[in-house]
Amino acid sequence: MSESYNETIKNGRESMKTAEHRQIAKESGTVIREEWGGKLEFIFSCLSYAVGLGNLWRFPYRCYSNGGGAFLIPYTIILLLAGMPLVFLEMSFGQYASEGIISIWKICPLMEGIGWGMFFVSFLVGIYYNMIVAWTIFYLFASLGKDVPWRGCGHEWNTGRCSGLDDVENQKNCTDNQGFWFNRTCFNGARNNITLYSEDMRLAYNLYSSSNFTDTSYLNLPSYEYFHGHALDISDGIGNLGAIKWKQLGCLFLSWFLVCICLLKGVKSQGKVAYFTALFPYFVILIMGIRVATLEGSIKGVEFYIKPDFSILKGAKVWGDAAVQIFFSLSPCWGGLITLASYNKFNNNCYKDAIIISIGNCLTSFIAGFVVFGSIGYMAHEMGTEVSKVAVHGSGLAFIAYPEVIASLPVSSLWSLIFFLMLLTLGLGTQFSVVTTVHTTILDIYPETLRTGKKPMYLMASICFVLFLLGLPMTTRGGMYVLQLFDDYSASFSVLFIGFFEIITISWIYGIKRFSDNISEMLGKRPNLWFRSLWLAGTPFLIIGIVFFSFYQYKGSSYEQHPFPNWANIIGLCITFFPVSFIPAIAFYKLSISYKYHKSLLKTIQFLLNPRENWKPANREIEFKPRVIEINFTDKDSIIGTCQRKCIEANGKFSGEDLDDDTDIKVENFIKSSSVCDVTSVSSNKL
Repeated sequence: MSESYNETIKNGRESMKTAEHRQIAKESGTVIREEWGGKLEFIFSCLSYAVGLGNLWRFPYRCYSNGGGAFLIPYTIILLLAGMPLVFLEMSFGQYASEGIISIWKICPLMEGIGWGMFFVSFLVGIYYNMIVAWTIFYLFASLGKDVPWRGCGHEWNTGRCSGLDDVENQKNCTDNQGFWFNRTCFNGARNNITLYSEDMRLAYNLYSSSNFTDTSYLNLPSYEYFHGHALDISDGIGNLGAIKWKQLGCLFLSWFLVCICLLKGVKSQGKVAYFTALFPYFVILIMGIRVATLEGSIKGVEFYIKPDFSILKGAKVWGDAAVQIFFSLSPCWGGLITLASYNKFNNNCYKDAIIISIGNCLTSFIAGFVVFGSIGYMAHEMGTEVSKVAVHGSGLAFIAYPEVIASLPVSSLWSLIFFLMLLTLGLGTQFSVVTTVHTTILDIYPETLRTGKKPMYLMASICFVLFLLGLPMTTRGGMYVLQLFDDYSASFSVLFIGFFEIITISWIYGIKRFSDNISEMLGKRPNLWFRSLWLAGTPFLIIGIVFFSFYQYKGSSYEQHPFPNWANIIGLCITFFPVSFIPAIAFYKLSISYKYHKSLLKTIQFLLNPRENWKPANREIEFKPRVIEINFTDKDSIIGTCQRKCIEANGKFSGEDLDDDTDIKVENFIKSSSVCDVTSVSSNKL
């Protein structure tokens, strides 16, 4: 048959409308999976997932502590060797099967535990990540007044150690003249004869004197005391959780309410919200970058950030840190990328998407660093100290350093609202995909039961409520320690092990050739040799290297330089290896069940390592019962022939009037926008 005929058939198939497709599926009893409303919805959702709070407070710190601009060399190399290949692998995997992270492992049933591991990683992350979102909501409410409440000392939550940027000059004059600065007062005289009025004053003085009266790190910024003394009202350790803080509880409930409302209608609603959660942070980073650039001392901070120290590239630490940063910033092996890609159209160009998201995530981290260190440079200038003594990371950067800079600006409440709204969108963007992963996984285990009517909405509400309840310990006075424990252990070693087994299963057990053929079905071409080589050897070996490096650097959890007790770290290790334990547990369960039928361990293993018969694109599973239509027609001169076609009737009735008398037209007029036809045989004295 002619090329025009084949093209007509192809276009006819592609022209079937979604509503008509769903109507056929409904009549056949098949459950149809949702799809993104557009390609941009998927791109923005993935960017929101990957670009999170870690881009703002982890990457800049790793960069400056590993040779500044020189860190970009190993960072880029690791991105190409591990980050991008993993993102492309997971996206193509999820898009091909259109399945959740557990049901998708029909590709290799023995390794279904990988999916369970991903599920529980996302579940654990979902518990604590929304608590950080709750803190941003707390600060948003606090920013609604005429001035930010953490400006200066003298509040009920402040201690004698409080000393703001306005006190720097007086504090420096005091210490230069052999005095001791405490409670915004200079205690002059012989340092050994100072009267200590309280236990806290005694402890502060001991810290000061132990440094030969040179280190003033015993002093706290007002924003530090607001965060720890008021917002958290933090206890003295993880062994003392204390009572629930009701404001924290209310903010946590509100954060989960926002997540639930935005995700209630599945990816359709998530995709619409993603336009805001993905783009708004860039708008704020641009505005804050311009504002920070006008502050005195910001240039020194930027120089400190990007000034390259190429000698550090000789050490292993910089390469290990680059690998860890790439692996955890892109968030592969959590299940989120597979889940988001599973809602793509089958022929979506996920290769291009993987490149856009990988590079976009890394560029965001780098650009955010200019704002971070510009702000820190300004603080160092105001405090009359070195940038290295001010540089902080983690929650301290978001809830202490930035707020302190904001408090010194005119119209501080407005800047605070903008900044914490950005943090809110960054946090929610990641949390949306984490919760969607949990939700989709459960839906795909029981699609016939849960994907009908309003049941997906009820399931989403139930998931949010359960995760809210599990997060209640983080609303206590010791909740910060619990959150730190989850942050250190929930997605650390576990995702490395999961990632290793995932790539080995797909590339070695299922086979790189078969997987490449699957990608070719979607994209029309196989992945290039670069990606195939990395999937086979490069990336798995690199992951092993990251595992050893992470174990080598392991020191247990701590907060504010106070190490956690051993029992807390043991709980943390249990959190880490809980998701990983499902890989051998599920494998053993599958073996024990299948062995009863095969009566041979070798045959059982062989059976479980092979894909199931239903391993195929889920969005092509609808079996249409073709309607065979036989049409006889003649023209003026002679009998033209008989056309027998299989026709999938999508809407309305087909009649012979749809054929033109001119048989040269063949099927062009036969295919309407409401139907898709396959010619099985054509007999005619003209055709």
